[in-house]
Amino acid sequence: MKSLEEKRQREKEVVSLMISLYCRKKHKTKKGLCPQCKELLDYAIMRSDKCPFMETKTFCSNCKVHCYKAEMRKRIKEVMAFSGPRMIFHHPAIAVSHVIESKKEKKRLEAQNENT
Repeated sequence: MKSLEEKRQREKEVVSLMISLYCRKKHKTKKGLCPQCKELLDYAIMRSDKCPFMETKTFCSNCKVHCYKAEMRKRIKEVMAFSGPRMIFHHPAIAVSHVIESKKEKKRLEAQNENT
């Protein structure tokens, strides 16, 4: 089992990769991030650092508490929708791991809902 800090670091790494991919493809940046994407990444990292559910959650999308401001949530959803399907080509190990974790979480939530 990963430590809390390892999990937090991995989440930050993945969101950084996804925002970078989005920025390169959508905003045509060559190095680094455009100001809007840098702002989003800084916000995502700050939210991750403050997440009280990090120990038990899998992904923010599965969380009952959505701590992102509405505008930032809209922006991160756009990034995820764009970058998610492309991750298999740019970061295949991370993409496969995400699919496996998603399936496990879906089964866990279904079992939890059956018991309530």
